[in-house]
Amino acid sequence: MSVERLRILILGGYGTFGGRLVRLLADEPRLTLLVAGRSHDKARAFVDGISAKAVLEPVAMDRNGDVDAVLTGLKPDLVVDASGPFQDTGPDPYRLVKACIAHGICYLDLADATAFVAGLSSLNGMAVDRDVFALSGCSSFPALSFAALNALKPEFAGITTVTSGIAPSPKVRMGLNVVKAVSSYAGKPVARLHNGKQTVGYGLMDCVRRTIAPPGGISLNSRRFALADAPDLALLPGTLPGLQSTFTGAGTEPQILQRLLGVGGWLVRLRLLASLSPFAALFHWASHRFAFGEHRGGMFVAVTGWTGDGKPHAKSWHLVAEGDDGPFIPAMAAEAIVRGWLAGRKPRLGARPAAGELTLADFEPLFDRFAIRTGIRDDSLCAPNTPLYRHMLASAWESLSPAVATMHDSTISRTVEGRAKIERGTGLLARMTAAIIGFPADSPDVPVTVRFACGDGRETWVRTFGTQSFHSVQSAIAGPDAGLLAEDFGPFRVLIALLPDQGRLRLVIRGWRFFGLPLPLFLAPRGETFEEEVNGIFRFHVEITSPLTGLIVRYTGWLRPRAG
Repeated sequence: MSVERLRILILGGYGTFGGRLVRLLADEPRLTLLVAGRSHDKARAFVDGISAKAVLEPVAMDRNGDVDAVLTGLKPDLVVDASGPFQDTGPDPYRLVKACIAHGICYLDLADATAFVAGLSSLNGMAVDRDVFALSGCSSFPALSFAALNALKPEFAGITTVTSGIAPSPKVRMGLNVVKAVSSYAGKPVARLHNGKQTVGYGLMDCVRRTIAPPGGISLNSRRFALADAPDLALLPGTLPGLQSTFTGAGTEPQILQRLLGVGGWLVRLRLLASLSPFAALFHWASHRFAFGEHRGGMFVAVTGWTGDGKPHAKSWHLVAEGDDGPFIPAMAAEAIVRGWLAGRKPRLGARPAAGELTLADFEPLFDRFAIRTGIRDDSLCAPNTPLYRHMLASAWESLSPAVATMHDSTISRTVEGRAKIERGTGLLARMTAAIIGFPADSPDVPVTVRFACGDGRETWVRTFGTQSFHSVQSAIAGPDAGLLAEDFGPFRVLIALLPDQGRLRLVIRGWRFFGLPLPLFLAPRGETFEEEVNGIFRFHVEITSPLTGLIVRYTGWLRPRAG
């Protein structure tokens, strides 16, 4: 049975994440949103700036003040604590939660602190007795991360590792409370499971490298994720029997700032500093002043283990959010719970972490309103009986046009033929580069054949224009660059995102290597490269340019299976 109306008190309601939660729920006329914070004037100004179907009321409230009096006067159905930070909440960390339970008011928060989230279960009996629910961690971790984990689990008979991370856009201004939370655990021991043993890592110092690459989307830059104090580290071992290792990290850009925090972490670890918390305001200023990089953010959850027949298996869930849309994601778990309650799906009674409270299906309609792409990848190496591009595109494969799909939907070595037009760059460096790789000479019309030699999950492409040939090797790879198509030209490896886009399959370069060493992305070869179907015929457009050389080569044309 649906609910007619809810009164929701959002503490931190005009702040970084509370304010976004208000905006997410403002279109719901069955809600009264009490936008609370220490300053009534700021709450009023925030409310006045929002066009809403919900009723919005500004409220002055301090989480450390007389909360009983406020709750008695306002009588909310639900309190959402989005104020933070939750890493250091004083001698009675659950003071607000206990007050809500005592008043018969349901509670949830956007906490991301391990001890706070994991410890909320201590209030379970009290919440059940008062017929309320209290949920902690209704944010990216653990609510969304566990929803992704549960979507990955069905193919596994057992799971050995869970690795996850979040990568905020450098252009999004983080709130001071977020920076305070991060600074509080830099260089401090962070409990985690490693190789089957409960051990400790060190905040912002232990790192893994990953690429967030949703199928059919443009990946984020590969980056280091530094160990974060996240609830998943404490919750996962009790959820997955046989789990051997866990890691949850943050991959901020520019990465130099993250590395500097890691250096500061060493000072804490060596006890030369008690904490980086006194420098939080400086780090907050620096994160705004040096906001370099793409205005995109993301998140991933990766799992390894074995299947029912004992074979090793690896899968991952990826999310990329464009522009200013990413900071809405930490508030979406709370939004999903509220909308579910309005639809008659009130959370069960009791106090607990929000791990497993929601599914990806609960989030998907919320993501659809934003420039957010998600998807699941098979991170195992491409099987010999699976076409390479089908493996790389995963669910996005279905969006290919028939001619493009047919060109790539085979594991049998084959040859296709057609005609092409070739344009070569005229600069000295461009001509030298083209000669080294073996690109063909200028021609307005030349016969072309492409030989696809398939084997071991790889494809060797031998392109012959007239009498001149060059080749490259394409493959799916494991490790930090998993999710990107690797194309090797001699000592150079180009990392490519496959992007179905309005009938075309675009190939977008997201990194490159020379004898395995990463090279700066801004110097990488670039240009508009795509495949498409025109009047039932497969057509290609390949353009390779460089900031150092200008145009190197451009070749366009059509292909079809060789007769006979």
